[in-house]
Amino acid sequence: MTTPHLDTDTLRRLPKAVLHDHLDGALRPATLVELADTVGHPLPTTDADELAAWYVEAAGSGDLVRYIATFEHTLAVMQSREGLLRTAEEYVLDLAADGVVYGEVRYAPELMTKGGLTLPEVVEAVQEGLAAGMAKAAAAGTPVRVGTLLCGMRMFDRTREVADLVVAFRDAGVLGFDIAGAEDGFPAADHLDAFEHLRRENVPFTIHAGEADGLSSIHQAVQLCGAQRIGHGVRITEDIVDGKLGRLAGWVRDRRIALEMCPTSNLQTGAADSIATHPVTALKDLGFRVTLNTDNRLVSGTTMTREMSLLVEQADWTVEDLRTVTVNALKSAFLPFDERNALLRDVVLPGYDSVR
Repeated sequence: MTTPHLDTDTLRRLPKAVLHDHLDGALRPATLVELADTVGHPLPTTDADELAAWYVEAAGSGDLVRYIATFEHTLAVMQSREGLLRTAEEYVLDLAADGVVYGEVRYAPELMTKGGLTLPEVVEAVQEGLAAGMAKAAAAGTPVRVGTLLCGMRMFDRTREVADLVVAFRDAGVLGFDIAGAEDGFPAADHLDAFEHLRRENVPFTIHAGEADGLSSIHQAVQLCGAQRIGHGVRITEDIVDGKLGRLAGWVRDRRIALEMCPTSNLQTGAADSIATHPVTALKDLGFRVTLNTDNRLVSGTTMTREMSLLVEQADWTVEDLRTVTVNALKSAFLPFDERNALLRDVVLPGYDSVR
């Protein structure tokens, strides 16, 4: 059997699933310029192309703290119902245009209340915008299912409040919880109350770990907090020597705890050195449940198609590798089992079979 040529157009057509993508890191540059002008927020430049380039340069410093600081501008235009409606709708349409058939978008409602919105009003606006985007995508013949993860910020004290919000909206499009923000110095275990509450309520959650902080953060996320998935997790490799897995790495692999890997983002923050040597490839080959993600499409200047292209071109990935990580993502999605299976059976697997 000949290997199909994976050019950009072929990759764009492949059905994709993204589990780790931040709403406030995915705005269209032109939209950011327009909304910033409306609210009177100064930007580094008002030229959309120059702004896109500025984001990639600023975020590529190798410093996670500076990377996070670039969100000042996107958050400034997401403090009103109108801003949230537009950015959420466009978020979905951009996923659909990139061949994504399933996405989980995450954001921190507490960072979007400076304009007077309450936490529930933030969630309601985002859900309405996402619904509008999904309706338009379906009408255009590119349907995409998008669910929401609400983030608590690990450096603040509202994680239990956000966990309560997830429970309140779990039948209205919110699928689960995440804890985000600077890892080093802000351990996830400081927020055990939120995680215990979510477990009691049968709500799944993921935790950012193993990016800016090491193995201890992954151990804490899995063994103390009970995370079903790990955001990034690239430093799990510190527990692997010459292909032999340590106790923690073995636990993560054998219990099928998904790793939400974001190659371009990891290069920007200094968590990885290159696409060719990024741990995503070795971990995939070792049988970990690796998933491929964008993290922040504006900030990293990327898309799912671009992430796939980079791995094909620089790490020799095949269509089977791309199929594997896409199937992994659907298996670990926070959707009910039957809905995940339907997407796999009816959309994802036929899509990959068509390019064999």
